Amino acid sequence: MEADQAASKEAESCIDLLVIVLDTNPSQHIVRQNPQNLTQILEAVIAFGNAHLMQKAQNKLAVVSCSHHATNFLYPLPRRQVELRQVDGQYEAFSLVEKTVKQQLGSILMNAPRLSAPCESLLAGSMSMALCYISRLQRNVAPGVKMHSRILVITGSNECASQYMTFMNVFFTAQKLGITIDTCALDKTLSLLQQGCDITSGQFLKVTQLDGLLQYLLWVFLPAPQIRHKLVLPPPPKVDYRASCFCHRELIDIGYVCSVCLSVFCKYSPICTTCHTIFKNPGPLPIKGKKKKKTDKQM
Repeated sequence: MEADQAASKEAESCIDLLVIVLDTNPSQHIVRQNPQNLTQILEAVIAFGNAHLMQKAQNKLAVVSCSHHATNFLYPLPRRQVELRQVDGQYEAFSLVEKTVKQQLGSILMNAPRLSAPCESLLAGSMSMALCYISRLQRNVAPGVKMHSRILVITGSNECASQYMTFMNVFFTAQKLGITIDTCALDKTLSLLQQGCDITSGQFLKVTQLDGLLQYLLWVFLPAPQIRHKLVLPPPPKVDYRASCFCHRELIDIGYVCSVCLSVFCKYSPICTTCHTIFKNPGPLPIKGKKKKKTDKQM
């Protein structure tokens, strides 16, 4: 009993930081199919973020917007605060999250450049920004206080093989820092983000119905990673660990690896297009002559 009480007191005193990376790219299939889906996703994300803050007074929340042209913080704002009017029956912190996220995202979408063709989202860069934000907060934590951090990626974009190296750097940096990466896929099965979830012991979930997004978020991603083993959660998918080639941005089974920068190519090239190292062309294998057998007379 004493050990359980000590563990519960420690859990209450530690800080749980959740950084939500929300893909707001208008090129997403679910957004192009119905623009109202983005509003539905945003409402679910705000309710989920407030549920995280409601669990414990020490909990912290950050929301990062990821699009095709830029990455921006929706909450919290570093220098200025949104003018907030008191709403009866609503906690001020929850109202601040809702107003700030909606106003910031509305301003970003209004000033975003128009797309002539679908573009991929800058997911890897947004996750890098989330890691930097977490690292900065961890340095400012008071002595003796623990902070558990995690990143939740919510996206409906396709695979971003062109950002393969950045993704890998993010995944292994998060693993080294003890930061869990979770992914909620709204449309496609993303093999690269599945690798990141598996590397950092996170949870990957592909939502089958957008109408139940909030229920999925509360069920799978609201519990902290430390207690998920006690819950009945969806089984992890089979992770595809194939690498992406740097020449055609496609997943391959067998390829050529640069010995200097570790870039992967599906075909042999005498010059590495990443670090411009020059390799010698492999010559033909030498043909060994057959040894003559010694006869008894030669012996």
